[in-house]
Amino acid sequence: MDTGIDVRKRLLELSEKSYKENRYVFTDFLNVSQLSAYFEMKREFEQSGSSVFGGMDGCERCIVRFGSQELLGYEQDYPISILKISPVSRKYAENLNHRDFLGSIIGLGLEREKIGDIFVGRDEKSKGEAFVFVVESMADYIIENLDYVRHTHVKVEVCDEIPDDMCFRLEDQAVIVSSNRLDAIIAKIYNMSRDKALKCITEGKVFVNGITMTGNSRPLKSGEVVSVRGEGKFIFRGEGGQTKKDKLFVNISKYV
Repeated sequence: MDTGIDVRKRLLELSEKSYKENRYVFTDFLNVSQLSAYFEMKREFEQSGSSVFGGMDGCERCIVRFGSQELLGYEQDYPISILKISPVSRKYAENLNHRDFLGSIIGLGLEREKIGDIFVGRDEKSKGEAFVFVVESMADYIIENLDYVRHTHVKVEVCDEIPDDMCFRLEDQAVIVSSNRLDAIIAKIYNMSRDKALKCITEGKVFVNGITMTGNSRPLKSGEVVSVRGEGKFIFRGEGGQTKKDKLFVNISKYV
């Protein structure tokens, strides 16, 4: 699914299909830009009902589901499988990264939208290991065909959940900023200049609650989720008072 007007057109088509056929309809995994289009036009899907999910809370890539239990009278799960990819021999496993796993899966001939978030092992115990959300219909194909990630011989199996030590973790932080402005907060949290933060915003790399931001002066509200492509994501928890030099304390929870 492309970005821009094609995404909007396709989302409207799927919403209408769900409404007319009285059944659930799903997209593949959408990236943050595509999801931004969905969130911007979410009110247009009220007649069919819609929601998003990537396999667990906090996922960057998500599937949109059209239809709801309230409207259809039954519940249908998202067609998402969790695959565990692990080395056949951990002794000879390489230190593999996100790109290694993604490249090997796409190398099987899969399109990117069939693959959701990838969680890679962080320590020696989970070296060469990853958990991947994929479209359910692709799970068996990956299991049967993925034998190597780089030079590491791997095995693939379906699992029920991702271990806690490989999931998202939230780290609470209190930071001092000049004001509650999007560019000021981003610059402080990701240790960049205000100019670079502003550039991220003008280039469409900053999302608040899934929607692309184009202005830098917008104040954040408690509970809003901010994502900066290439940098990370955090939850804005609110303002915490002023310093003696009239700076502002803000509280955030950063995904780590």
